Amino acid sequence: MMSAHGISNLISDSGLISYKIVAEDWNIYTTQPQKWTFPKGLFLEKFDEKFHVEWHVQADTAYCHDNRIWELRGRVVILNQEGVLFKSEEFFWDMNAHQIWSNLFVDITTPDRDLRGTQFRSNEQMTDWYFDNAAGSAPINDKDEEKKD
Repeated sequence: MMSAHGISNLISDSGLISYKIVAEDWNIYTTQPQKWTFPKGLFLEKFDEKFHVEWHVQADTAYCHDNRIWELRGRVVILNQEGVLFKSEEFFWDMNAHQIWSNLFVDITTPDRDLRGTQFRSNEQMTDWYFDNAAGSAPINDKDEEKKD
């Protein structure tokens, strides 16, 4: 086991920096399968090939199982490159399948509407998403209403 405190770490993939992890505590368990824990929270940024932030996530607690499946718990907030905000008490991210999901309620705030639903599924960039049991609100343009009359 390895334990580190006050971490800011860049992770590369094929020589390109892909992720930045910031955490107060990071525990790495070398058992099989390997497990990382972030018991006091996590801030994670994912970069594209030009080092632009694709999305970032904050979570109260996080676990990474076998260097592949992330489990994000507590107050989890994800902000994508388009400025869409996703909030839930739980998200999972499969780095190999490039998918993010949650079975709990997810609140989504876009520039023009607020949505809420369950059974959330998304691509890794959080740009192609859907969920079931949706509810939400969107502004109505008064000029459009006047045209109908």
